Amino acid sequence: MVSFLQLFSSHVPRWLQVLLAEKFFNACIVHEEAKKNEKNIFCLDCCISICTHCFHPHCSHKLLQIRRYVYHDVIRLDDATKLMDCSFVQSYITNGAKVIFINQRPQTRQFRGSGNFCTVCDRSLQDPYLFCSLSCKVNYLLRTEDGLSKFLFECNYLPLNDSGLDDGLVTPDSVLEPSCSTRTSSGSGGYEEVWCRALASTATTMEVVRKKRTTLTVCRPTCPAVSEVSGSLMNRRKKTPQRAPLY
Repeated sequence: MVSFLQLFSSHVPRWLQVLLAEKFFNACIVHEEAKKNEKNIFCLDCCISICTHCFHPHCSHKLLQIRRYVYHDVIRLDDATKLMDCSFVQSYITNGAKVIFINQRPQTRQFRGSGNFCTVCDRSLQDPYLFCSLSCKVNYLLRTEDGLSKFLFECNYLPLNDSGLDDGLVTPDSVLEPSCSTRTSSGSGGYEEVWCRALASTATTMEVVRKKRTTLTVCRPTCPAVSEVSGSLMNRRKKTPQRAPLY
């Protein structure tokens, strides 16, 4: 009987094997003395991760920029869909771009409430998503389909996106919210809308609160005025204070 590891190595292209197993954002040993030497670019032609200082020899290759959110690697959905069918993989919006997680994230406990769940790892999802990450979809397809060939696309050119070379880090203040739409079929251009008004409202509220924190006038809207506080304290002191008897 063929093991899953053998199935993985024989049916998954080399670039995808390395992408799912690579540890990004480690310091580049070639440029260990340079600043911003984190390896956050993946070269599909060479199947290696590189830093921005390694970029020049790979500038004509197919490249993916890796980004991070809370210590987990993500890639832009637009880039991923040029390489394989990413339908039903839950996407998120961060810094104005849709991203998907490369690998599943560890869970401290299993949550089984109502709603949708990842077919592979049972992580809670929104409808109509079935996979929490790219790796979960790959694992599912390997177990249920005859290889990945019909889910992979031929991509001859994949430059870095228009934002250029950045450090790939998403700041803690950034709002990472579930996307309100997902591509239902590769290349078809059709979208199935997933309404998430509650989450959008929460994200908007967080943004308003974050902006208000920069001012001094609304830091605590429920606090009473200083004069009210002073008056309240003086009213408490109208009575003669009780002193302990002398012995």
